[in-house]
Amino acid sequence: MTGRFHGVGVGPGDPELITLKAARLIAAADVVAYHAGVGKQSNARRIAAELIPSSAVEEQLTYPVTTGATDHPGGYAGALAEFYERSAARLAAHLDAGRDVVLLSEGDPLFYGSYMYMHDRLSERYETEVVPGVPAFAAATAAPLARQTDVLTVLPGTLPEPELARRLADTDAAVIMKLGRTFPAVRRALEAAGRLEHAEYVERASMEGERRLPVAEVDPATVPYFSLVLVTGDSRNGRRSRSGASASAVVATAGQHAPGCADGAAGREGGSSATALAEGTEDAGRPDGSGREAGTAGAGEVLVVGLGPGPDHWLTPEATTALAEVDHVVGYGPYVARVAQRPGLTRHASGNTVELDRARLALDLAGRGESVAVVSGGDAGVFGMATAVFEAAEDPAYRYVPIRVLPGVSAVQAVAARAGAPVGGDFAVMSLSDRLKPWEVIERRLRAVAEADLALAVYNPASRSRTEQIVTARRILLEHRKPDTVVVVGRDVGRDGESLTVTTLADLDPAAIDMRCLLIVGASGTRVSGAGRVWTPRWVKP
Repeated sequence: MTGRFHGVGVGPGDPELITLKAARLIAAADVVAYHAGVGKQSNARRIAAELIPSSAVEEQLTYPVTTGATDHPGGYAGALAEFYERSAARLAAHLDAGRDVVLLSEGDPLFYGSYMYMHDRLSERYETEVVPGVPAFAAATAAPLARQTDVLTVLPGTLPEPELARRLADTDAAVIMKLGRTFPAVRRALEAAGRLEHAEYVERASMEGERRLPVAEVDPATVPYFSLVLVTGDSRNGRRSRSGASASAVVATAGQHAPGCADGAAGREGGSSATALAEGTEDAGRPDGSGREAGTAGAGEVLVVGLGPGPDHWLTPEATTALAEVDHVVGYGPYVARVAQRPGLTRHASGNTVELDRARLALDLAGRGESVAVVSGGDAGVFGMATAVFEAAEDPAYRYVPIRVLPGVSAVQAVAARAGAPVGGDFAVMSLSDRLKPWEVIERRLRAVAEADLALAVYNPASRSRTEQIVTARRILLEHRKPDTVVVVGRDVGRDGESLTVTTLADLDPAAIDMRCLLIVGASGTRVSGAGRVWTPRWVKP
C-alpha cells in the first residue's frame, strides 16, 4: 500500500487562519514537506509549526535559485525543473514506503503555489487530496473588493508593463501579486491605467509586521516578494460616476483578435453588420422612451475612428492624434485593446453583439461633455460602427451631440494592395452575413453584381455557424461568370500568419474559407500578370 499525498494550504500567515481540515491532516502526517529559499526559513512551516507532530519526518525542499540568475545549462527554468524532479523523487520514496505526505503551501496550494509542480508529477501515481487555504489577497482585503457585477482580476506583477496597464484599465477590481523587484513597473502601470490613486499596498498580510500604504507612498526599495496591491471596485465606480455612465469590461489577451478578420485586413470591418444586436430584435436602435436628455448645447463629441486592418503603420495620423486626446474609447474588446492605455483615458470594451449599446454609451458620454472615440477595425464606415452610431443618434435625446467619422484603411484596400490592383476598375462590396438582411436579398444582389460584370469584394464569407453561404455564392457567381474568373483570397492580411491565394472561381474551395478571410472576385477583364500580380483594367471594351 502506498501513502496518500496531500497538498495543504496553510493560509497567508496567521496560524489561526488554517482550516480545521488542514490542521487535522498536518497533525496526523507521517511526513511534512515544505519549500524554502536558500538560507531562509519556510514561511509555510512557520505558520503550521505548532501543528507538526514530533514523530513526523520533515522534508525541506530548498530552491536552488530564486531569481533568474543561474549558471545552470538550462537557465533558470532548467534549474527549477531539475529541482522539482528531485523533490518529487524524495516525496515519492516516502509514498512508496506507505507513508502519508503532507506538502505545506502558503496561501492556497493551487494559487501561484509551488505545490502545483509536485501535483503535476505525483497526482497521477498516488492518491492525492488538495486542501484549499485562505489566499493572501483575502486576508489583505480590508474594504469591499468587488460588488454585485464587478469584475475582479488577479494579475501577476511579472506581466509586461503595457499589458498590465491595459488589464488594470479594463477591469473593475484587481489584485496584483508577485511584487518585489516588479514594483516600479507595477506602479507605472497603475498610473498609466488611471488607478494609482485608489491602489493600496499590503505587505505580509495577516502576519506580524503587516504594513499598509497607498501605492503612491511606497518606497520601491522596501518591497518584499510577499506583498500585493489591491485596487477596489469602488475606485472604478467612482470613475463611472464622473462620466455618469456605466460600461461592462472584458479582459482580453494582448494581441487577441476577433473571430473575423476585421483588424487583420480581411473579414469583418469594425463590428460588422454580422455583430449588431441579436437577431429578431425588431426595434434595435429606436428611441426607447427612457426620457434620456443626454444631448445639450456645448456637449462633447463622438469621433468614429477606423483603426485600419491591424498593423500600427496602417493607422492614419489623424486617428492617432484623435486617440491621444479623447477621454474615452468605446468598442469591441479586441479593437479597444489596440488603443494604448494612458493616464486620463477610460476604455469601455464589450462583446461583438451590442453595437447599438456601444453607440448609445458613446453618445451619452459625449452628451455629458466628454470626448469619445468609438473604434472599429478597418474603416468604420464599411460594415463598421459609424452606421450604428448614426442609427442610435436618430434618438432626439442626442440631437446636440456632434459626430465625426475618421476614415481608416479598409480590409478590401489592404487585400487588394497585397494582390496588386484587382479593384482598379468599377467594383462592389458585399457582406454574406444574413444577420441583418434576408438571404434572398443577398442572392439578388449577387446576381446583379455578377450580371453587371463588376469586381466583387466579399466580407464575412463564412463562420462556424454559416458554412453554406459561400457555397451558394460561388454557385450563383458561376451562373454568370466564367470558371476561370480570377479570385483572390486574403487571410489575416497585415498580421502574423498572413497569406494571399490567387485561384479561380472554379477552383475556389469553400471549405477553406472562414471569417479570417476576405475574397475579391474579379471581373471578366481581371487578369494575372507574369509576376503574379492581379489587376483589373480601368477601361472596358465595348
